[in-house]
Amino acid sequence: MRRIVACLLVLLLLVGCGSNTTEQKDESNVLRVGMECDYAPFNWSTVEAGEFSQPLNEVDYCDGYDVVMATRIADELGMEVQIVKLEWDALIPALTNGEIDLIIAGMTDTPLRRESGVAFTTPYYESQMTVIVKADSDLVNITDIQELSGRIVEGQLGTTYDEVIDQINGVIHADAKEAYPAMIPDLQYGIVDAITAELPVAIGICSANPDLAYVTFAEGKGFVVDTSVSIGVDARNEELLNKVQGVLDGISEDERLQIMLAATDRQPAND
Repeated sequence: MRRIVACLLVLLLLVGCGSNTTEQKDESNVLRVGMECDYAPFNWSTVEAGEFSQPLNEVDYCDGYDVVMATRIADELGMEVQIVKLEWDALIPALTNGEIDLIIAGMTDTPLRRESGVAFTTPYYESQMTVIVKADSDLVNITDIQELSGRIVEGQLGTTYDEVIDQINGVIHADAKEAYPAMIPDLQYGIVDAITAELPVAIGICSANPDLAYVTFAEGKGFVVDTSVSIGVDARNEELLNKVQGVLDGISEDERLQIMLAATDRQPAND
């Protein structure tokens, strides 16, 4: 009897070991992609499952241009995508300590970020820098950033969109905010006169808020800034970098534009 019980215990242990191995294999086939899920139309949170969204937990989802690109890359690599919602300042630490595999979050390739241990693909989207103002503001028709001199301008914390504000002579540089949902009310209630944003974000914000309008600038009169965004990979993982770059190379500029237009059209009205 003891031998039978012992054999059963051994079998149970073997089954348990086999299950753990299977789980490990499944986990190794997951591409973990970090983003804010708060930067429409690149990425946003929603409680509604959709054709392009990915689950964050049992009730929340993330959708947007970045989610579509992340899913496309994972599919091409034969992997399952997992979107990981993180604060902006937590993205690079999460990448370099192995919590996520990629950053796809509207992040621009900069020397400082490379010094932090991030390698970047070529840009997966390129845009232009604008400002958002109130639709009834006297700033709606400006064509030169210097016309914002003496005005209060706000940007997103930890981004080049905050840094460029100092290119405006005599500007009153407002304290940066973590994300656009916190910045928009500042503009609507007159705390600031303008907020900086790249064009797709500005279009989305103004579509959802008819009391706001975005301003583009004349050639040579706008911000001097790189508005391209790239995918971040741990600099130690050259193999993954090359694989992701290979997938990007197969997505045409026209297709990327169509993905962005579709994301802008379907973003929730409250974004």
